[in-house]
Amino acid sequence: MGIRSRITTWILDWLSQPLPHYERRVWNDPAALRRQIQKGDVLLVDGDTRVAQIIQYLSKSSWSHAALYIGDELVRRGGAAADEAIAAFGEDDARHLMVEALPEGVGLAPVTKYIDYNIRLVRPHRLRPEHRAQIIDDAIGSVGLSYDVRNILDLARYLIPVKVVPDRFRRTALHFGSREATEVICSSLLGRLFHRVRFPILPVIDHPEGFDAPIASGRKGGLLRRIFGYESSTYTGLFRMRHPTLLMPRDFDLSPYFEVIKFNVIAQGGFDYQKIRWAEIDDAPLPRAADRIAVDVPATADPGPAKDEVA
Repeated sequence: MGIRSRITTWILDWLSQPLPHYERRVWNDPAALRRQIQKGDVLLVDGDTRVAQIIQYLSKSSWSHAALYIGDELVRRGGAAADEAIAAFGEDDARHLMVEALPEGVGLAPVTKYIDYNIRLVRPHRLRPEHRAQIIDDAIGSVGLSYDVRNILDLARYLIPVKVVPDRFRRTALHFGSREATEVICSSLLGRLFHRVRFPILPVIDHPEGFDAPIASGRKGGLLRRIFGYESSTYTGLFRMRHPTLLMPRDFDLSPYFEVIKFNVIAQGGFDYQKIRWAEIDDAPLPRAADRIAVDVPATADPGPAKDEVA
C-alpha cells in the first residue's frame, strides 16, 4: 500500500468515527417507516460521525447523509446479488434495502439502519415509473464505487466562511471532487441518479420576465401569454442543473420538487392532537395587549400644589 493509499485510509477511518452526545429528538416507528416508504424515496439522516458534523457545519443544516430506497428490488430480481443480500441482512430486511455512499464505499443497508437517528423521508413528486426504474437500476449498479474524499474537502473549501478566495473566483466552480466516475459521496451519488432522468433537485432557474408559474387552463389571454412569454401552462423558465458534486443532503429537503413524508404519525391518518395526554399544562390565561400597555405606561408624576395655593 502506497503512502497516498495509507493517508486516504486514515482519513476515511477518522471521518467514520462517531462523536459522543448525540441528541435524538423524535422516536421513529420502524413498522410505519416500512409501510409508508416507496421505491425511489430519499432518506435524510442527522448523523453522528465526524464527516456528518463536517457536512452539517458546511451546509448549516441538520441533514448530513442521504440514501435511496430500493426496497425488494434485489430479492425480486434473484441471482447471486439477492442471495448475498439475504445472507447479509436476513429475508425480511433484504426486502427493505437502500443504497448509500459511506466513507467505506457505496453499499446496501436495511432501511431501519438509522431508525434510532433523527431522519426525514422525502419523495420525488410525480416521478414517472420508467424513470424510477432507471434510477433504481443505476443505484444498484453503483454498489461498489469508492468514496470521494476530495469532494468533501472541495465543499469545505468552497462553503467555509473564510474569505481566502475572492467570491468572483469561488462562483466559477462547476465541479468538485476527484472527477473520477467511480468515486462519489452520498449526495453526489443521488444527484447523479436523478440528473440522468432530468428530475430537478435544486436547480438554478433563469426567468426572462420574472417567475413564470403555470396557471389554470381556460383563462383569457392564454394564447397571448404563450406567444409573448408570460404565464403559461408549462414551465418556460430555463432550468440549469447543479452538478451532482455541488449538492448536499439539505438540498433534497429544501427542494420544492420533493415531498416530505411524515411517516411516524401524519402519513398514517387519524392524528388528533386533542387526544394527547400531556404531563402538565399551564392553563394560566395569556396576558392581553391592553394589560401589557397598562403595565408598561409609567404613572404620571404628581405635579404638586398649584401656585395660587402656595401663595
